[in-house]
Amino acid sequence: MDSPEATFPQVIELTGERTAPGIWHENYWFARHDAAYRWITANLDLGTGRVLDAGCGEGYGAELLRLAGAASVTGLDYEHTTLRHVRRAYPQVNVVRGNLVETGFAEGSFDLVTSLQTIEHLWEQPRFVTECARILAPAGTLVLSTPNRLTFPSGNWYHTRELTPTEFTELVESDFEITHALGLHHGEHLRAWETQCGSCVDAQLATAYDDWDAELTALVKSTRHEDFEIRPGDLDESLDLILVARPRN
Repeated sequence: MDSPEATFPQVIELTGERTAPGIWHENYWFARHDAAYRWITANLDLGTGRVLDAGCGEGYGAELLRLAGAASVTGLDYEHTTLRHVRRAYPQVNVVRGNLVETGFAEGSFDLVTSLQTIEHLWEQPRFVTECARILAPAGTLVLSTPNRLTFPSGNWYHTRELTPTEFTELVESDFEITHALGLHHGEHLRAWETQCGSCVDAQLATAYDDWDAELTALVKSTRHEDFEIRPGDLDESLDLILVARPRN
């Protein structure tokens, strides 16, 4: 599969609210987000589906879903500048500006709704989950991911409410039947580095990237989606949480 960042350089302003490809000192976070999209493309059938990427941000994830064979992919976000970038960079992705808790789409519009690393930004999280159920087809699939509050560094002021595994599950179960509860973890390469040097997340947050040592710089630059594992079990120890669910009919 082609990689969108290989073709389309990142040109939107980096504020800390969203990550993007093509920024070397953000590469660990980009790869961590990218891993969840890659899990979707490897494990879910997108062949004839209508897909909504809710909170699409820079657009790389929506483009991956399109490249994986989805019949149509719509990227939904609220910020004008970001959406202008998506239109330019990924012209085959449909782009809609809107409110995630009141999208304006008709009932049953999509076969798959993805929303990765987005729900923690929302004030009305239960309303968003209910809206996802409304716009999904009866046999549709929802995939949500979010940082695990038990392991995620505190202090991101863009996050209105981070969730534990139990809280995340209870939130989604109000409208959905969960089919997969997964955690994202460091893979062998990152674990080996941390055995020698300590937490790579703590190291990145401790100083400005211009002050990183050569070892940390090399690790961040070289991190890829393959350096993360997504699997069931050990959710409390996971870095990010991923739920796959279907509407309660």
